[in-house]
Amino acid sequence: MEKDLILSIDCGTQSSRAMLFDNKGNLLSKVKNAFEKPYFSEKPGYAEQHANFYWNALCGCTQGLKQQAPELWERIAAVTVTTIRDSYVCVDKDYKPLRPMILWLDQSKAPVDPHKDIPAMPKALFKMVGMYDAVIKQMQRGSCNWIMKNEPDIWAKTYKYIAYSSYMNYLLCGSTKDAVASQIGHVPLNYKKQEWLGPRELNRPMFNIPTEKLSELVPSGTLLGEITEEAEKATGIKAGTKVIASGSDKACETLGVGCINDCCASLSFGTTATIQTTTEKYVEPITFMPAYPAVINGRYNPEVQIFRGYWMISWFKEQFAKHEEALAKERGVILEEILDERLEAVPAGSNGLLLQAFWTPGLKEPEGKGAIIGFTDIHDKEHIYRAIIEGIGFGLMEGLKAMEKKSKKPVKYLTVSGGGSASNIICQITADMFGIPVKRVQTYETSGLGSAMAAFLGLGVFKNVEEAVGEMVHFTDCFEPNMENHKLYDDIYNKVYSKMYKRVKPLYLAIRDIIKI
Repeated sequence: MEKDLILSIDCGTQSSRAMLFDNKGNLLSKVKNAFEKPYFSEKPGYAEQHANFYWNALCGCTQGLKQQAPELWERIAAVTVTTIRDSYVCVDKDYKPLRPMILWLDQSKAPVDPHKDIPAMPKALFKMVGMYDAVIKQMQRGSCNWIMKNEPDIWAKTYKYIAYSSYMNYLLCGSTKDAVASQIGHVPLNYKKQEWLGPRELNRPMFNIPTEKLSELVPSGTLLGEITEEAEKATGIKAGTKVIASGSDKACETLGVGCINDCCASLSFGTTATIQTTTEKYVEPITFMPAYPAVINGRYNPEVQIFRGYWMISWFKEQFAKHEEALAKERGVILEEILDERLEAVPAGSNGLLLQAFWTPGLKEPEGKGAIIGFTDIHDKEHIYRAIIEGIGFGLMEGLKAMEKKSKKPVKYLTVSGGGSASNIICQITADMFGIPVKRVQTYETSGLGSAMAAFLGLGVFKNVEEAVGEMVHFTDCFEPNMENHKLYDDIYNKVYSKMYKRVKPLYLAIRDIIKI
């Protein structure tokens, strides 16, 4: 039997999925394992999970897929894994986890002593360019720094500090080699050179992990090893099957929607909403915000994030959508269908209700918080819902404008992926806001698709990424902008949204000083 399929394993924040793709981009079979409790919190703001929780979820998916599609299972040519970013595992010399993973959602802060932790020369440089506070904040967010300071005994026993993807690779094939495109997070990576920082580089002290504790970096498409006999028993994947490097979930999404140059931008409507493009040159979307390594070797993914972007939709559902949930059950439809009806009933601009989506602050807005302005007695929860969608859109628009300014190239169309992309009305609102077409591809599982494309390229099925995109990415929907709505959104952005943060920043600082958070 011909071995012509890729087993793509996508390990996300809220679920794991095992999928079988052919070289035409068809998703032939899938098993999903949704997490009832994606993380646990020993203290407020903590978000941790046991590494083997994810391994067990992966094994459940692959074993389930084997039972679901036995005839397709025999056609697997290779396996590839894509995972969430900025989530690392401390392992000992036997590669046993020493503590739970601190996930990217975690809000705990590492204690940072600028006098001891940052040498004089880098400190002076950071202050000179106005990034000193942002650097301190990033150091506080580094899980490695938190463990070094709070659990020095654990750090002393840590043989390797490796990405979630690296640990999954190790369990599958016995190697911690990993794609450079998976190393996105608070680690000492030289993003421009796509290699680990040297010991004397100025920003190395931010995350001062010895290089020998880190994974060996390889290009996407590299053969990492073969499924071991032990892994076969756990996963059902035949021993000897090739394991191929791909990249992080966001990088794979961008490839999976066919965004391989800077003529288009990839919007991800996930737990964190992002906008990415793909460039051949290293272009920082915001000064000192690195352009991440792309799955396409040697290229970059400049990105702007809206932390907890579409998480706010989950928050809204939990707080305000109980009636709609009951109505959906009564009609026999999904909740999102009812919410889409509510969105369509509210005009563009939400009758003047405007939201700034800094629920979790970013690199350039370390004191930022969420804000909603423009409330009147005509507003109800439907307006709040649309204002959330539009607020995330305004934040992404700001990111696109920053990227276009740096690259000096206009983006001609957008592609969408993630949970929100399944909604036609959200896609239409997005097209109206940006004023350019929004395109959707044949599958919701774009990170799994992009990961499979990397594996097919690694196997030599395609001669280059352009051929892979031509064969595997198919646009099925295109949402053209309503230019009348776009003019309204453009006015709101230029006259209100773009001025909003500067106006409320002093109030954010005052809140921080009073409440101490």
